[in-house]
Amino acid sequence: MRFSPAYVLPAFRALVLASPIAHPESETHTLFVRQDIQTPINASLPNVTIFATGGTIASQGTTNTQTIGYQVGLGVQQLVDAVPEILNISNIAGYQISNVDSGSVNQTISLKLAHQINEELAKDEISGVVVTHGTDTLEETAFFLELAVNSSKPVVVVGAMRPATALSADGPLNLLQAVTLAASENAKDRGTLISLNDRIGSAFYTTKNNANSLDTFFSTEAGQLGFFINQVPYFYYAPAAPLGVTHFNLTNATSLAQVDILYAHQDMDPALFNASYAAGADGIVVAGVGAGGMSSVASEAAESLFNATGIPMVSSHRSADGFVPSSEEGFTIGGGFYNPQKARVLLQMALTLGYDYDEIKELFAQSYPMP
Repeated sequence: MRFSPAYVLPAFRALVLASPIAHPESETHTLFVRQDIQTPINASLPNVTIFATGGTIASQGTTNTQTIGYQVGLGVQQLVDAVPEILNISNIAGYQISNVDSGSVNQTISLKLAHQINEELAKDEISGVVVTHGTDTLEETAFFLELAVNSSKPVVVVGAMRPATALSADGPLNLLQAVTLAASENAKDRGTLISLNDRIGSAFYTTKNNANSLDTFFSTEAGQLGFFINQVPYFYYAPAAPLGVTHFNLTNATSLAQVDILYAHQDMDPALFNASYAAGADGIVVAGVGAGGMSSVASEAAESLFNATGIPMVSSHRSADGFVPSSEEGFTIGGGFYNPQKARVLLQMALTLGYDYDEIKELFAQSYPMP
């Protein structure tokens, strides 16, 4: 489904679409399995709902030393059963939204998750929610929920870097801390939180920094929000919204706009821009060199596509951190501090709700530093 701006030139689209494009087979997954749990109610405890999606935290290996090549398969009931101490903290309800590795999380899962979390947090008796998730794309789902969930109550996204069968598996303690955080009054009005390895971070800034290390989720520039001491969350700051955070109402959305990320590098193929558009992209994010740059040949191809179609393009940075401003003369929109994957989520949501080029440009500019 293409979310096309009204000013797209039909002739150019016909030209681009004339080239054959190979479409990979759609992956099929078991979604929204009714494997719900409800623990005995203790009226003196808060109520926290867990939404399980799969990932390493729900995975098993063949030996207790295996930390790669494991298989997803544990359900939400098994995750809770592994940490009975959770029941001393909160009454737990659980829903199995999916059971896949995080690389297979798609817009169907994300939208279902956002819809159900908004419904759950609207209930007076619910204190907060926890989402268990694979770590590879955890920051994308967490950032999506930061924008799609509108509640002062905590949303905590948690995962693990070691499968449940590994020696010193980190999942059980991470889950205990996440539930503790979701039940905490001090966690309110802080947006979506990411909790792993004793750290508490904002979904707006936190990213995965290492493919293998336990200490991988943190924000190098904006810093962390807090830390767990003896399983108690301690915050460094009073609640505050990140600069530029916007909440989108996706209640009626059944699908999301397609946004592709193109990675800039030496000898970047300029044909990638037209190929992305031909394959159905409604927007493009460029993971640029330096502060959002790309070769002159690639830039010319991108500008030609923009002039012909008006497809929004956002320049981000392929480096771990940095800032990309917009240029008044340029055709690309500066992604500011957003890394490519978060810039993609923001652009995707804006296009889904019909934002035009100028509105998208202003949306990204809201996160720029105050003058």
